[in-house]
Amino acid sequence: MQRQWRKSTWSSAGGPECVEIALDPNGVAVRDSKNRTGGGLDFGFAQWSRFVDGAKSGTADRR
Repeated sequence: MQRQWRKSTWSSAGGPECVEIALDPNGVAVRDSKNRTGGGLDFGFAQWSRFVDGAKSGTADRR
């Protein structure tokens, strides 16, 4: 199955630093939109949900 990649609607058309995501039956894949052949990261749905929750709450910024 070929992944269907998409950028955030918050990204501008020529914006500098963007990531793309793709959903598949196992979870979420993330890659750099400027380096599409450079590989990416795969997350399970639970992992992705924790990351998004942390980003929204600001806890992902804390060390």
